[in-house]
Amino acid sequence: MELFLSGVLNGAPATRNRHIRQADEIQRAIYERWHRNNPWSWRRKHLAWFLTHGLEKHSKSTQYYYLLTVRLIASRRAKTWKF
Repeated sequence: MELFLSGVLNGAPATRNRHIRQADEIQRAIYERWHRNNPWSWRRKHLAWFLTHGLEKHSKSTQYYYLLTVRLIASRRAKTWKF
């Protein structure tokens, strides 16, 4: 995921590391549910599922930080997905 996001990541090293760590967790959850390991094969529904079901027990602030990571993934895919 680090290589995938390298084109859109900027900012402080801690922020970059957080996005990479969260993207890895998103990738793991989507793989367990749909067996899609490659972010290029993901659809909007996969990321929307993660935001609603994968984070339902997390706090609102954690959900917000994951939303930012999902937006980076969509940006890297050059999609205009709204979440």
